[in-house]
Amino acid sequence: MADFSDQQVEVRLLELENQGQADRRAELTGQRYLSLIHDEETGRGYVLQHGPDRMEGAEVPPDTEFWEYPTFEAAERTYLVMLREAEERDELVDEDSDEGIGDIEVDGAEVRDMYSAYDEDPLVRNPTGAPPGPEHGWGGGPATG
Repeated sequence: MADFSDQQVEVRLLELENQGQADRRAELTGQRYLSLIHDEETGRGYVLQHGPDRMEGAEVPPDTEFWEYPTFEAAERTYLVMLREAEERDELVDEDSDEGIGDIEVDGAEVRDMYSAYDEDPLVRNPTGAPPGPEHGWGGGPATG
């Protein structure tokens, strides 16, 4: 990412973090986050510090900073030092945080229980082929006709 602007690097790192690609992530006071990221494409390691994304991905959160290292191991050493310093200043909220990750991204279909459609879709039938009955909140009795 040597040819990219700082903002482009920040966007890329935030995307990797939102996709769950951060190797480690800590929550700090003031809704700030510290992440360790290994960019597989370049082999470089990064330490990323940022606040909450209030613009839903439209722009990089204010006060976002990153530190770039030629290797993941070098970035990890810096991350551990920064984490220890945050802990000494009583700024460490959660050393292993996934708070807010993926809030912006669409992560696919919502997982629900196997009977959830019975409450919403009049065309859904139970496994025996009969229409949904009162056990699924549909009321009514035997079909008349």
